[in-house]
Amino acid sequence: MPKSLPHCQIVPQPDHQASFTIDGVERLRWHFGPGYPRPFFYPLIGPSGAILTRIGHPGAPDHDHHRSIWFAHEKVLGINFWGDNTTARIRQKQWLTYQDGNEEAILAVSLGWYDGHDPKELLTQELVAAVRPHGDDETLVELQSTFTPTAESLELGQTNFGFLAVRVAKSISKFFGGGELRSSEGALGEREIFGKPARWMDYSGPIRVQGGARKSIIEGITYFDHRDNPGHPAHWHVREDGWMGASFNRTGSHVIRRDKPLVLRYLLHAHSAAADPKLANEIAKDFNQRPAFQLKRLTGGHIQYQVNRG
Repeated sequence: MPKSLPHCQIVPQPDHQASFTIDGVERLRWHFGPGYPRPFFYPLIGPSGAILTRIGHPGAPDHDHHRSIWFAHEKVLGINFWGDNTTARIRQKQWLTYQDGNEEAILAVSLGWYDGHDPKELLTQELVAAVRPHGDDETLVELQSTFTPTAESLELGQTNFGFLAVRVAKSISKFFGGGELRSSEGALGEREIFGKPARWMDYSGPIRVQGGARKSIIEGITYFDHRDNPGHPAHWHVREDGWMGASFNRTGSHVIRRDKPLVLRYLLHAHSAAADPKLANEIAKDFNQRPAFQLKRLTGGHIQYQVNRG
């Protein structure tokens, strides 16, 4: 009797890519090739099948480093890992596990942060990414990063830029497409939200339906900061041009110790219609109650890892 296939799968792709699928339909893709200064996720697919994120700034040619959904930081020991015009690089050292399942598909990878002048990394990032379905063709993307310095300690300087960045599709942005920014605190727009603390942030706006020459609908992305993250609720860097990020070091510097790694947990919800604060609060509550991922090395002839919760 043939085995039943799991609903959620990770499918390796050519050119250093891995696709997250639900019932055979792609929802998210991971890019980790050496041709880019750092890995990133693109695209994040909305319920209608439309792409909700974008590569590059719609109006600024010097913003090629804005690649959909990515991890970076402007001041790691004073070194700029944010822009492309720098020798600093983030590289995938190893994929640790691809796990299919009926509830979620999980990818775990080890990333090294290099300053460009030393082959040894300054910082190791253990990234666990899980994709699971929600509602009618909506998607939840849970991202957990564990940052460990190779030295005894490492300082992250004060900056708006870092760690998790999201650039939405051009049509969803306020400036280019008429979308709307909304925070968990009820604030609307860049002017009211920029630099303010919030438990979650939403960017929703019009998106062209696939195959619909004249038809558009509203879809968006809600971005959640976990309550266990240091400094929660995060202070947000948001822009009307289609950008949002939880600024980990917005209010000051932070020192990571090798014996006490920094763990950050975030969640993205690709949803239909405009932001629904009641639903967002329910998702935030569930996210905050979920145990963190634990990566375990298995015994046996080959090096194998497994991700569990708690």
